[in-house]
Amino acid sequence: MEGKGPSIWDTFCHAKGKVFEDQTGDVACNSYQLWEEDLKCIQRLGLSHLRLSMSWSRLLPDGTTNHVNLKGVEYYNKVIDDLIACNVTPMVTLYHFDLPQALQDSGGWKWTEIADIFESYARFCFQTYGDRVKFWTTLNEPYICAKLGHEDGIFAPGIKEPGTSAYLAGHNMLRAHTKAWHCYNSHFRRLQGGKVSLNLNTDWAEPLDPGCLQDVAATERYMAFSLGWFACPVFCTGDYPESMRARIEAGSLESGYGPRLPRFSKDEPSPLGTADFFALNYYTTRKVKDLKGACKSGELSFIRDQGAEAVINPSWPISGVHWLAVVPDGLRKLLKHIKDTYTSLPIYITENGFSQIGPVQIEDDDRCHFYQKTLQEIGKAISQDGVNVKGYFAWSLLDNFEWADGFSVRFGLFHVDLSTPELKRTIYRSGREYAAVISKHRTQTNSKTV
Repeated sequence: MEGKGPSIWDTFCHAKGKVFEDQTGDVACNSYQLWEEDLKCIQRLGLSHLRLSMSWSRLLPDGTTNHVNLKGVEYYNKVIDDLIACNVTPMVTLYHFDLPQALQDSGGWKWTEIADIFESYARFCFQTYGDRVKFWTTLNEPYICAKLGHEDGIFAPGIKEPGTSAYLAGHNMLRAHTKAWHCYNSHFRRLQGGKVSLNLNTDWAEPLDPGCLQDVAATERYMAFSLGWFACPVFCTGDYPESMRARIEAGSLESGYGPRLPRFSKDEPSPLGTADFFALNYYTTRKVKDLKGACKSGELSFIRDQGAEAVINPSWPISGVHWLAVVPDGLRKLLKHIKDTYTSLPIYITENGFSQIGPVQIEDDDRCHFYQKTLQEIGKAISQDGVNVKGYFAWSLLDNFEWADGFSVRFGLFHVDLSTPELKRTIYRSGREYAAVISKHRTQTNSKTV
């Protein structure tokens, strides 16, 4: 559309059998043409901040600055200017899973040169929009992109190379983030005064049997292979968790395979300290037990390296989609864990939400209760645990294209009627209540500053 290049998700969606009912994101909510309608939704909620992602291939169709799509540049300029005119602060994510297909054709995230190309893309965005954007995140959920896209093959680019490619893709994403952060820090921070981080997703995990030492150890491994994989290099040591490296190296030795978890080169900048805040995406909690005998001897896989099996407590309610158990107090525990283990930097919860499937329920009582309970737990984390939470972003503003689930899963505060050409937006009850919470908070904040 208007000069945009194809991304790996465009390619993935158009391959049969990859997405629910072979749905695609070709139009989705059509925010590109219906931005004015989206802005009305944002204003109706009374948001003070909005997190949005830029499409790499809309700005740079082949992924490089050799070809700039001016229509794409113009679109994001309008979005940012309109938000600021409405007193809404944008938080911009540079990469949200949609790698330009031209770069995938050259090797994608498995390609060493991708880190330098990403740095060039980030520099272009900082130069173009950094006079107005003060919050940046480089990568959204590198864990998901690496594991689901390069281990399991259920997300774009659909690579199934167990026990190998996920680690390489994750490593190059960390290299890309590191180069982008150092680029901003060296060339833009003094004049623009912004902050840069990356969005890390994780479940909270607890041992299935707290009295079982094997389950306790498996839980620690589960967290090391999910949150620690990317948080430890950035916030703790500049390298992967020791337990993660030891397990992977032991598995390689047993199978006769060479090194699989790369090492950071001393010739490149270190990832340590390359975040100005902690950006957290949280959805659910898991019980974890030790994984025994589920993999063949010598077989390579992420799950074998991790040696942990995650299960859902049957007492937890499920939010629409099968994997999303509703555990708001898990978020409080996770926030304290981040503070105690990784950093005292400000934490922004950049994704958290409740899904619907089946018939649309505009009066979505369960989602209303979810947000009430979740915000209460965040309040406890702040007041009782001393966690420095600075912001909360609900996922999502609109019902949208949810990756391999297509449009079958709805997270929005506004329903989007896909059966009509105008894609009418209708606020859910949860959206109305969310707006009321924002209004109350803003009133209380203003009264304290008078």
